[in-house]
Amino acid sequence: MKFPIYLDNHATTPMDPQVFEAMKPYFLEKFGNAASRNHSFGWEAKSAVDFARKQIAKLLNAEPSEIIFTSGATESNNLALKGIAETYQSKGKHVITSVIEHSAVLDTLSYLAKVGFEVTYLPVDQNGFVSASKLKESIRPDTILVSIMTANNEIGTIQKIKEIGRICSEHNVFFHTDAAQAIGKIPFDVKDNNVDLVSFTAHKFYGPKGIGALFIKKKPNPVKIIPQILGGGHENGLRSGTLNVAGIVGFGKAAEVCIQLMPEEFKNIERLRNKLYKGIVSQLSGIKLNGSLELRLPNNLNISIDGIKSESFILEMKDIAVSSGAACSSESLKPSHVLLSIGRTKEEARSSVRFGLGRFTIEEEIDYTIKRVVEIVEKIRVVSPTYSKTDS
Repeated sequence: MKFPIYLDNHATTPMDPQVFEAMKPYFLEKFGNAASRNHSFGWEAKSAVDFARKQIAKLLNAEPSEIIFTSGATESNNLALKGIAETYQSKGKHVITSVIEHSAVLDTLSYLAKVGFEVTYLPVDQNGFVSASKLKESIRPDTILVSIMTANNEIGTIQKIKEIGRICSEHNVFFHTDAAQAIGKIPFDVKDNNVDLVSFTAHKFYGPKGIGALFIKKKPNPVKIIPQILGGGHENGLRSGTLNVAGIVGFGKAAEVCIQLMPEEFKNIERLRNKLYKGIVSQLSGIKLNGSLELRLPNNLNISIDGIKSESFILEMKDIAVSSGAACSSESLKPSHVLLSIGRTKEEARSSVRFGLGRFTIEEEIDYTIKRVVEIVEKIRVVSPTYSKTDS
């Protein structure tokens, strides 16, 4: 067991050694530009990109031509939302989303609202689920797009994407999902889920940072989007810029490894997650689980702990890397919008801790983490002015 222990796999995952080995030649030896068509260096790079595109498409049961490379899920979300909005605004300017989306979606939709689009924000229940009936009620003749994340990055709740996709299809509305936290961790089939656009990124499933993709459905009716980055016509004209060949190769290898390992990996990580949760609640009172335990990412545990502030807890937990929520907002002292949306009080939201297990998490680390969590919580509660044993 090595220290510090890493339990923040929602923020990013460590690169799988197989991925690193696959990437290495494309930094020094195979350094060609995939857009160079006049010599072997370019041909070699393009061949590597084409192969990786097939590997990634297989993970989603998509066609390789439906995978458009970007710099990450944030760019993919921007391309999907702005691209659809600009393309189909003559049909309507109404978009539907949920209140617990990642800031990459919420901020992009906030921008669209400023330039004339109307956004409906669906509430969620106490476990973070969007209501299918409320979604149906919200769809109007001028609705062009629904964007609902597959799995929440804070509380791990997995939405009923297949049902949402069916509703959107029945109403002839495009369906986009931010699947950054889901792909590579749970099975995801673009055909079965009836999705039109899917945002995801390599570094959430043991690949490199700085490379992501957007799935854009081609059959039976191709989805059209207006590109957001111009200059060179790369990626079928949808995303210009010299391709990150090494990153794409790593992305593809990470997808291949996930296909091989996912069934057993899911079971093992879920088992360790459940052990962590049971170990904590068996020794501490005043623990509230945030999100559904059943329809939840296997690696996610988010709890509110009475009598602590998460920032104080994390500072004490120097030998274990955990977080209080999304990495992109970790510098903010505002309570999580996700936790407030599922009915947590501001105090409960400020006392939440997110544990993110991963491929390389081992049993001994979970045993040690349980011990440390109990020690730190008891230490903080002794001096906490807001905690009373009788409250729990």
